[in-house]
Amino acid sequence: MSSRNVIVLLSDEHNADVMGCAGHPMVRTPNLDALAKRGTRYTAAYTPSPICVPARASIATGRHVHEHRCWDNAIAYDGRSPSWGHRLQQANMRVESIGKLHYRKEEDPTGFDRQQLPVHIMDGIGQVFGSVRDPLPESIGKMPLFDKIGAGESSYNRFDRSVTELAVQWLHDREQVDDGRPWVLFVGLVAPHFPLIVPQAYLDLYPLDKIPMPRLSPKNGYVRHPWVERQVRYSDHDAAVGPDERKRLAIATYYALTTFMDEQVGKIVAALDASAFASNTTIVYSSDHGDNIGVRGTWNKCLMYRESTAVPMILCGPGVPSDQVCGTPVSLVDLYPTITDEVGLSRHADDADLPGKSLVKVANEEMDADRLVLSEYHAIGSDSAGYMIADARYKYHEYVGYPPELFDLENDPGETVNLADEPQYRAIVERYAEKLRGMLDPVATDARAKRDQAALVASFGGREKALAMGTPGASPVPAT
Repeated sequence: MSSRNVIVLLSDEHNADVMGCAGHPMVRTPNLDALAKRGTRYTAAYTPSPICVPARASIATGRHVHEHRCWDNAIAYDGRSPSWGHRLQQANMRVESIGKLHYRKEEDPTGFDRQQLPVHIMDGIGQVFGSVRDPLPESIGKMPLFDKIGAGESSYNRFDRSVTELAVQWLHDREQVDDGRPWVLFVGLVAPHFPLIVPQAYLDLYPLDKIPMPRLSPKNGYVRHPWVERQVRYSDHDAAVGPDERKRLAIATYYALTTFMDEQVGKIVAALDASAFASNTTIVYSSDHGDNIGVRGTWNKCLMYRESTAVPMILCGPGVPSDQVCGTPVSLVDLYPTITDEVGLSRHADDADLPGKSLVKVANEEMDADRLVLSEYHAIGSDSAGYMIADARYKYHEYVGYPPELFDLENDPGETVNLADEPQYRAIVERYAEKLRGMLDPVATDARAKRDQAALVASFGGREKALAMGTPGASPVPAT
C-alpha cells in the first residue's frame, strides 16, 4: 500500500454553495476554485451534525453522533473513543494540529503529538445551558451573536492569520527534519463563523446594493416547519440581526469572511506547493457544517436543510481525478478512512464497522446515487431530535414528535416544497423512514441523548444553575 502525507484544511460554518466553484454568482474564492480544478469537488457532502462539537467528534472518530454520544456543544470529544490520530500514533507517524479542534481540552489524549493554538470548548465545559432540553425553555431571549456586524478586526480574524502563518512555518520546518514517514497536519480555521466582523477591504468586495435578500422569508408567506418554529421561539436570530439593510450587511460580511478564509487557504496551499512534499501530499478542504445565512428567516446552523447540513468538500493529490465533480453523497465521517488509507495504514480491527469510505476511492468509482448519508441534531434550541438521511435523489427529515419532511433534490435542490404529505409520495416516505431505522432508533436515540444531557445538567447543580453556565456566543480563541 502506497503512503502519502495528508493536510486537512477545515474551516468553520462554511455554506457549501458559497464558493465560486459551486456556482455562486458573487462570492470570490479563487484559491478554493483552483483547488477544485486540480482535484475533485463533491457536490453532495454533508455533516454528521449541523453544530460544531458533535460534527468534530464525528470527524475524529469516524462515527455518527448516536455512536460517540457527543450530543451538543457541552459534551465534547475527550479521546476515549479511538480517533484517526490515535491510529497514526500507534504506527509511529507524525500527527499535529494547528488551530481550532473544539474538543474538550488540550490535555485530553485525542490523537495529536502536538497542538498549536488549539481552540476547545470554553473552560472544558462549553455551552452548558444548551444541554437543558427536557423540557426546553420557552425562550432564552436574544443571544449576542449578531450584536456587532460589519467592518473591523476581530480576535477571530487575527487568529486565522496566526494559524495560517504557523501552518506555513510548519511545512518549512518539517522539510528540515523530514524522515520519509507520512505525516498528517490538521489546520482549523474559524472563518466564516460569526462574529460577522471582517476587515474593510474584504467587505468592500460586496456592495450592499448588490446583496439580495434571503429566500423563503416568513414575511413573504413561507411557513416554517413546526420543529424549526420551536427553535425560533427559543432564540429568534432573525430578529436579532434586525432590519433588511442589516440583513444585507450580515450576508455581505459572511461573504467577505469566506473570501478572507479563502485567502488563508491559498497561502497554506502555496507553501505546500513550494515544498518538497508537493507531489506526495493529499489535500482535503471542508468545513464542520454550513450556515443558514437568513434563508427561512434563520441564521447560524442547527437545522436539517442543506444550508446547515451540506458542507464543501474538495480533495486533491496523487490518484485523485482532476477537474472532476462527484455527485456521490459523502460525509465528514469519510475523512477517517480517507486519512488512514492515504498514509498507508491497514484498517484496524476495531474500525471494521466504521460507516465511512475513502474519498479517494469514491472519486475513482462510478457515481453511487444510492449511497446514503446521515445527519442528526440533539443540541441547543431543539426540544426533540432531528434526523436527516439523503441519497442523490431524495432528502428525508424526521423529527421526534413532529411531522416529517421529504424533498426531491433533483427537481427541488433548494428544498422549497415538502412532499411528505402528498399521497403519491407516501411509499417513498415510508421507505426512507425504514432506511433511517436501519441506522438507529429515532425515539430511543432521542431519549438517550436527553438522559446524557440531564446527567450533565445535574453534575453542574441542576437546571437553574446550568442555564447560567457556558459561553453564549463563539468560543474564545487564544490571543495572537
